[in-house]
Amino acid sequence: MKGIRTVSLTVLMFLSILLAQSAYASLTVFQTYTGNVALSSDGFGSTTDNGTISADVPVGATVLNAYLYSATFFGGSQAATLNGSSVAFNPQVLNTATCCDLASARADVTSIVAPIINGGPGGVYNFTVAETGVQQDGEGLVVVYSLPSLPTATVAILDGFSASGGDSASISFANPLDPTAPGFFAKMGIGDSFSCCGQESTITVNGNTLTTHAGNNDDSADGFISNGNLITVCSFDDPTSPPDPSYDQDHECYDLKPFVTLGDTSIAINTNNPSNDDNIFLETFYVSGLANVCDTPDCIPPSEAPEPGVLFLVGIGIVALWVSNWLYRRRFA
Repeated sequence: MKGIRTVSLTVLMFLSILLAQSAYASLTVFQTYTGNVALSSDGFGSTTDNGTISADVPVGATVLNAYLYSATFFGGSQAATLNGSSVAFNPQVLNTATCCDLASARADVTSIVAPIINGGPGGVYNFTVAETGVQQDGEGLVVVYSLPSLPTATVAILDGFSASGGDSASISFANPLDPTAPGFFAKMGIGDSFSCCGQESTITVNGNTLTTHAGNNDDSADGFISNGNLITVCSFDDPTSPPDPSYDQDHECYDLKPFVTLGDTSIAINTNNPSNDDNIFLETFYVSGLANVCDTPDCIPPSEAPEPGVLFLVGIGIVALWVSNWLYRRRFA
């Protein structure tokens, strides 16, 4: 039986590594925050490889986490500095659904961003960004912060890439929603790279069209269109896109409130890039109240949802029991 236990542990270690590697692929939930929280996002792209990316954070807020995303094309590599400090990106994620070897990568830059914002005067904080890799289309900065005076809310970050068949996400609430209630909000933003010239993606909410024109290179600092600046990120200073906007009206910042009806307990989102020629690498959600956000069509309400760690341990336990039982039967058959 000692040999069986050793094999079982080896299998479990392999499964843990496999699950960790597959967690950052198609658009999947990366982080979720609940409480008196909010977020700021911004984008930057330029063929000069140098510029400014910003965060808008109120005075008195505390940064919980900050993440810098980098998008590449034609098999490029991610490397950058933020405020002069070198950034360590996670292994890049290749979008296997598109042309042009598009990819993205994420870096935790909390240690660079938090000391500047925490205790600061509040407002817009500017950070210098320099691209030191090759074939980089630009960057996106997401800063999540807490402040006691903020309403109770949920912030979620999904990242990876938009699958060829479309990606599903859902937000589930513990109580039925009333979109007319004072203070109710439900906001969504995306980051999209290698996008311009009519290349676009489609987003539906609860089965209704939110946009068919997500994309473009709104965050180019160059004033012209070129590989190396083809990026757009919902930025804190962007206007909210109108319902079903034109290509030029779509700034990748969306209000989901018009798609919520009285009594709804969930919001379903589907993102698709039918032309398979740009890369949605980021989705953010900011909704009032406590919610559970999933990268699946259906999400368990927060009052019923087990902690992710519990789900992982339960899954591993089931696999371990199955493997041990199978090996036992093989040995003593």
